Amino acid sequence: MNKFEFLGRLTKDPEVRYTSGTNTQVTTFTIAVNRRFVAQGGERQSDFFNLTAFGKTAEFCAKYFKKGQQVLVTGRIQNRSWDDATTGQKRYATDFIVEDTYFADAKRDGASSYDGPMPSMPTSTDAGDFITVDETEELPF
Repeated sequence: MNKFEFLGRLTKDPEVRYTSGTNTQVTTFTIAVNRRFVAQGGERQSDFFNLTAFGKTAEFCAKYFKKGQQVLVTGRIQNRSWDDATTGQKRYATDFIVEDTYFADAKRDGASSYDGPMPSMPTSTDAGDFITVDETEELPF
């Protein structure tokens, strides 16, 4: 299984670009992830991860993610290699490809970072698979 999961804060606003040919949106951003433990007498250390999202996920990240915001991202790790045009040496890179994103901050001052339509909730008249129980009768169990 090839999967990562990071909970961290964006270090700056996401950057958007487009691929040549297919014109697919690519959004890159960096998050700071706190390490689990603090050395005795030391300060908390963080690791910084450069992340890449494509397509609809990239559009979502570009539209709703902002510097300082806490997010949870999951995805896959991808390795790539190429020959450096200048030196002729083989170069390697490890990329973190974002597949799913979640907001992890609490709402502040009643504001929401998502301003789209809210999902509809079932009403009290929408009983679905539930049965209506008359409160004056004994329960059936």
